[in-house]
Amino acid sequence: MPDQPIEETPAEEAPDGGTRWRTFGIAVLPGLGAAAILGLMTTQGLLAASFAVSGDSFKMSASSLEGEGFTQYGDVATSVDDGSRPVGLSTVDSAELADMCMSVLMPLPIGEATLLINAGGERPVEGSNLTLDIEQLEGNAEFSQIEIGRDASTLDKAEGGAGPAGGFGLQADTISVQDPEITSWAVNAGTLKLSGLTLALKPGDHECF
Repeated sequence: MPDQPIEETPAEEAPDGGTRWRTFGIAVLPGLGAAAILGLMTTQGLLAASFAVSGDSFKMSASSLEGEGFTQYGDVATSVDDGSRPVGLSTVDSAELADMCMSVLMPLPIGEATLLINAGGERPVEGSNLTLDIEQLEGNAEFSQIEIGRDASTLDKAEGGAGPAGGFGLQADTISVQDPEITSWAVNAGTLKLSGLTLALKPGDHECF
């Protein structure tokens, strides 16, 4: 498959924590003190399988994303205020990200600030059983044994990656994305190992891209 950026997705509520509808995209933490807590919980495998998303999306970039066992279908991420956003619900059995950056821009009483998380500079970030609510992905992607247009309910290349019957789905044995830039609403993980982790809250706009 030629190197191309992959775009978005919509769908319905999934057991592994996301949402639903139909179309397609890809990807891979949310904001402030909550983000620090979320990072620790995810690292320890304590994150709940499903949760309402915050009102803010976050950005993530890396020099590379390498994954095994990938599925995706359209979904809908729902926030506490009942807001709904179409996403590409992506599931990856195992993934590595080099030079990972995550950021969320937040309005505070004293002005705008950025929560910035960096990891994987020397050793890649490692994740297992990842579920990602992706709004947009840009990068150069390569898949092996890809199937596009498969019914979402029959997706079987990632554990727990099946969607609603009749939904548009895609899956692949492996996924490789160089220089990915991802906008996402949520991520669930069985485990997430953040080597060389740094977390900072900086005044102003310091997003990953």
